[in-house]
Amino acid sequence: MILRKEGTLSAGPKIGTGEGVAHSKRWYVAMTRMHHEKKVQEHLEKMGIESFIPVQQEIHQWSDRRKLVETVLLPMMVFVYVDPKERKEVLSLSTVSRYMVIRGESSPTVIPNDQMARFRFMLDYSEDVISMNSAPLARGEKVRVIKGPLTGLVGEFVTVNGKSKIAVRLNMLGCACADIPVGYVEPINH
Repeated sequence: MILRKEGTLSAGPKIGTGEGVAHSKRWYVAMTRMHHEKKVQEHLEKMGIESFIPVQQEIHQWSDRRKLVETVLLPMMVFVYVDPKERKEVLSLSTVSRYMVIRGESSPTVIPNDQMARFRFMLDYSEDVISMNSAPLARGEKVRVIKGPLTGLVGEFVTVNGKSKIAVRLNMLGCACADIPVGYVEPINH
């Protein structure tokens, strides 16, 4: 489990000893209006709430030009790292409609810290475009990347449409996948 460093902003004074405060925060997926992800993130920042939008740079080709464009990997979704009080505050924003929930359940889906850490690492260091695979993907061999920009990343080695990829699973969201040569990974034996 990854503990957040001290000094993160909080809304209001802490009551009690503060023991266990780090454990009460969790990652959730807040659903936003179309094209409002960055605006929601700005509001959350002003409220002192940690959030994350997975974005990546892509080159878009038009008939007359090419342009580097920042695209949102998961449209209409903002990851928020909140405690129960902050979770309610996020819903106070008019551009946030709800939290992602598992069908048939009432409480929001939690994205485990280790999944978020691997996902963010992949986005930060991959030289290739990350694709989200929401279709069920057969479990791959558990591997660690030993060469290239993703060195140290632990994930699953899978084949998608004949291409070798490293995949990081995210609860309810599917898998984030990046191309990777076979020689860049080693199996993890447990």
